Amino acid sequence: MSHQHHSAVLSAGLADDLDLIAEMTADFARSRDIEETLRVGLSRIATRMGAEAASLFLMDGDTGELVCRTCFGPADVTGLRLPRGDGIVWRAVLRNRPQLVKDTGADPDFTQRVDNATGFSTRSVLCAPMSVRDERVGAIELFNKRGGASFDDADRRILQALAASAALALINARQAAAMAEQQALQRELALAADIQRAMLPPPRDAGFPIHGVNLPARGVSGDFFDVVELPGGRLAFAIADVSGKGMNAALLMAKTASLFRCLAKRLDGPGALLAAIDSELAETGSAGMFVTMVAGVLDQASGRVVLSNAGHEPPLLDRGGSPERIEGGMPPLGIDPSLFRGGCPESAVDLDGGTLYLFTDGLTEAMGEDGRMLGSEGVQALLARHGGLSAPERLAAVIGAIAEDGAALRDDVTLLAVEDLA
Repeated sequence: MSHQHHSAVLSAGLADDLDLIAEMTADFARSRDIEETLRVGLSRIATRMGAEAASLFLMDGDTGELVCRTCFGPADVTGLRLPRGDGIVWRAVLRNRPQLVKDTGADPDFTQRVDNATGFSTRSVLCAPMSVRDERVGAIELFNKRGGASFDDADRRILQALAASAALALINARQAAAMAEQQALQRELALAADIQRAMLPPPRDAGFPIHGVNLPARGVSGDFFDVVELPGGRLAFAIADVSGKGMNAALLMAKTASLFRCLAKRLDGPGALLAAIDSELAETGSAGMFVTMVAGVLDQASGRVVLSNAGHEPPLLDRGGSPERIEGGMPPLGIDPSLFRGGCPESAVDLDGGTLYLFTDGLTEAMGEDGRMLGSEGVQALLARHGGLSAPERLAAVIGAIAEDGAALRDDVTLLAVEDLA
């Protein structure tokens, strides 16, 4: 063969190899099912490179093993797991460079295990890691060059390029899937947050006696408050805080809020209301979560409030002097139904022209302007500082002080003011 003819053959072979790399890269870019594309790609690689058989291994992130995901040729070893360091495939991955074994009998890392199981006889192996820089996702392994020859350095370079292309496609596909999943979750969280906001009572003008504000630490909240109008000029109200964070807490919050709204008009008094909510939560199960809650009824004509507290922050009664804490001795809801079998005690307080404040521990645990946790005394000081404002403005000023310039909160914050306007 003349030198010129030999060069022409080499050029044609190189052009075919470059065409295969370009076609497979385009296939990967268009693929909706990356593993199916890898299966078809492996078949094309094996055929182009004259291999009798081929396997494609991917890393199992949970076990750290290499797992055969697709095969080409007479022996099907799909599902085969290789523990770390086992065989030529792991050598290619750990060293992050192709391994060319022209005679398997002379390689100490070659294992007869697969041949013994399948009846296939491996003479030579070419294996390239599927990697992009140092990110290794698997390997492609070819067995036995057809015609009896062994794989050579030209084959090694081609397989290295094809394996890198496959790795890049797989990494891109995984990133795209993770991004799509994250975007779907963000849309779901945004929808959940919209639903939660719709469950909160609308803002009232200053002439209404009960005002509240809810500020989630994240998109969704485990806090809620509500106000329900009852016959005879009475107003039922509640504030609650679900243990935990995220979607589970938000779902339990929605359930508790629905129970309050449904039962407040049917049951007489906040004690019976909390006992009934506890019973419902216990019956349907809350996966180890619980709810702290204060429920009350304001009689607008007399300015008297009847309260029941299930494990929640004690409300503060401010009549102009030193604020008084209204203690409640019951545990949270949803822990043990037997705790509320004897009912839930009530306490009556006369507002006497003052204001009753109810809040979640997100307020007491918030950071004040001095960088320290507010605590009960810090909350009292904040409320006193803005006492000259109307109730809606007062609540907004308190929230502004703990979440200045949109600073992130450690926990959801809910604050309720019940005034005596009679």
